Amino acid sequence: MSIKPRLAIICTHPIQYYVPVFKQLAEVIELKVFYTAGEKISFDKGFGLNIQWDIPLLDGYDFQFLINNARKHSTSHFFGTINPDAIRNVQQFEPSHILIFGWAHYSHFKILNYFSGKVRILFRGDSTALRQHHLLKSLTKKVILKYIYSRVNHALYTGINNKRYFKNYGFKNNQLIFAPHAVDNKRFACTRATLLIREIFQIKESEILILFSGKFTATKNPEMLIKAFSALQLTNTHLLLVGDGPLAANLRSAYQHEKIHFLPFQNQSDMPAVYQSCDLFCMPSKSESWGLAINEAMAAGKAILASDMVGSAADLIKPANGMIFQSNNIADLKQKLVKLTHSKAKLTQKGQSSKVIIQNWNFETQVKGILRALSI
Repeated sequence: MSIKPRLAIICTHPIQYYVPVFKQLAEVIELKVFYTAGEKISFDKGFGLNIQWDIPLLDGYDFQFLINNARKHSTSHFFGTINPDAIRNVQQFEPSHILIFGWAHYSHFKILNYFSGKVRILFRGDSTALRQHHLLKSLTKKVILKYIYSRVNHALYTGINNKRYFKNYGFKNNQLIFAPHAVDNKRFACTRATLLIREIFQIKESEILILFSGKFTATKNPEMLIKAFSALQLTNTHLLLVGDGPLAANLRSAYQHEKIHFLPFQNQSDMPAVYQSCDLFCMPSKSESWGLAINEAMAAGKAILASDMVGSAADLIKPANGMIFQSNNIADLKQKLVKLTHSKAKLTQKGQSSKVIIQNWNFETQVKGILRALSI
């Protein structure tokens, strides 16, 4: 009679993309999630807002919020998670394996270092090597990361670029297990009040709607998309930008145009309708480790345009469902926008291809990858 694995998961805070995986795993193994950032973490630096997600994130699995003694609770800097009882609490659970989401948090690094060699360590992160660094920084980073990852037994990679990154820092093929990034495909495929979005801005069903959704930051690069759209003066085509962040107020003020529209941050229950309302989803980021909004838009059956610095582009964007442009190259972005918006019917066809491609990028496949790692 085989003994069920006991998996301790180390994560900063409840995340809507991870919780469904925790729930599925909890049905077949002994599992406990330890949240390191504290119980009241809600401020999102990128959006510049206190966010309370409107879908349940604490049902169906065992969890514990660890006491966080950091002076400033944060998920965005190394010393934002300092949990004096972290190791003791994890030890009390008596795990056979520990899955750590990201190492760049004080307590995560401490747990990784302490339990390495005592318990099997799995690691989850979606970094890529797409961004180039100066030689000295690259060499220093390589030394540090090779040491950190030498403490890990297996890495769960999200896609092609993430796998290359792990191999670059010392992982062997037999240490790498595919566990794709995923969203709730069924929820985003549901059509809910899609006409309402178009009615708000008086966009006809016969017209093309391009969507940007995310944080209004320089890295996400929404302004370049606005500039490209403004310069092209496309007929029967609108641009909708949904979200918040440090650039939001200036962009809304600077680009007041009858075919450029803005919506503030929309919570999870409203996002399927936002995606369903568009014909083409665009992610113009200068840097993006993955870009789960692309998963969401594809699940909604939409064509995709993204920069080559988006980590998921190599896996998810094919000629059948969209295009990739050179990051920060407005001329290339404009060229691809013209090609894609030439025909609404062809955009619809590409959207259907998106729906087919994204089917296998699901929570079930991710769970299978984790269970495989636990069995090795």
